[in-house]
Amino acid sequence: MGNGTNLGRVRGLGSAQEGAQHWWHQRLTAAANLLLTLWFMIAIARLPAYDYATVRQWVSSAWVAIPLILLVASVFYHFRLGLQVLIEDYIHDELHVVLMIVLNFFTVGTAAVAIFSILRIAFTGTPA
Repeated sequence: MGNGTNLGRVRGLGSAQEGAQHWWHQRLTAAANLLLTLWFMIAIARLPAYDYATVRQWVSSAWVAIPLILLVASVFYHFRLGLQVLIEDYIHDELHVVLMIVLNFFTVGTAAVAIFSILRIAFTGTPA
């Protein structure tokens, strides 16, 4: 079993020609998730109350809505990257393509609903 060409080893590309980029994106989103989750936990802990009105007012602030949207985007992208690896490693027939399509629709759809809900509260102060 060879290690590929010399140029491929220098560029860090595997047989799919995207291994290093995928690995790097997964590490970047993991770091972003760590920082944003830490912010989220501290911000939630500092709320004076945990009732509906307080949390809705808190989310309606731009200083909260923007990092919250970044957290949702980063978590769902990281989720998609991780499940893509599982599908590529363990599914080797036609089901592979179907599962990748379902995964993409699911992650984009659920992230869009979450971001829409945050934006609706942020702009109107009403829940989605």
